[in-house]
This record gives sequence, C-alpha cells and structure tokens, in this order.
Amino acid sequence: MEKLEWFALEYEEKERSTDWYWALGVIVITSSIASIIYNNYFFAALLLISGILLGFFAIKKPDIISYELNTDGLKIRNQLYPYKNIKSFYVQSGEKPILFIKSERVFMPVIEIPIENNLTSSIHSIMISKNVVEEEMKEHPSLKIMNSLGF
Repeated sequence: MEKLEWFALEYEEKERSTDWYWALGVIVITSSIASIIYNNYFFAALLLISGILLGFFAIKKPDIISYELNTDGLKIRNQLYPYKNIKSFYVQSGEKPILFIKSERVFMPVIEIPIENNLTSSIHSIMISKNVVEEEMKEHPSLKIMNSLGF
C-alpha cells in the first residue's frame, strides 16, 4: 500500500468585521459587570479571560496540517492513530468532503478531517482494506450553531 498524503487548513478561516469584535467586547464587559454586581468576582474574571482568549483565537490564522494514511495508520501532524485504535470511519462526500474518524480517545473521540474530492474513494478503500468499520457520522449540531454565530 502506498501512503496517501494531503494538507488542509486547521479550521475554516472566517472573515470577521470590526462589529463582531465590538459585539464580543460589549457582551464580555456587560456580563462581567453583571457578575461583579452579584458579587461573583471569580465568574467575572473567568468571563474576561475567556473573552480575551476568544478574541485572540479569532485573530489567529489557521495552520496548515499534514495528514497521511500509511501502512501503520492515520498520521495527523506527528500524532499516529493506528488502524487498530480507530473504531470507525465515514467519508462524507459533497461540496466540502470530510473524513470522520471515531477513535478511542475519551475527550473528543470523533475527529473531522477536511479532504479533497479526488481522495474520497482512495481513503474509503484504504480504510476498508484495513478492516476499519464504516459507520455513518455527521457534523455535530453544536458546530452548526457555532458557525452561524461566526466562530
């Protein structure tokens, strides 16, 4: 088996207007003030820190991540997911093809990997040949909500 290698952005970059940042600031500051009024200083500090981090990550440009399917498993950057540790997979084709991997990880067990249209059949055949179970998976509803809010 040859190795199959591709690159994709870490996440889909969104263009945010200055109004989005103003709205973020207003929401964070008013929520923090309300928390202070109710004597919940820890929550106010948590809101301020999370708002600052959210703004920082909104400005940050996505990295280009390398993906590789080889004889050992799926390699994402330097992390290898052996085929025996992959519970199931699903290749969603369409406008934006996505490879879903269900791993044995406890935190975030489903990994969504953007792929190119010309790789869908190759990835599917490699995963089937390595006896990985195919299970239909979809994008989590919370991701759709976050996308509609501009995150």
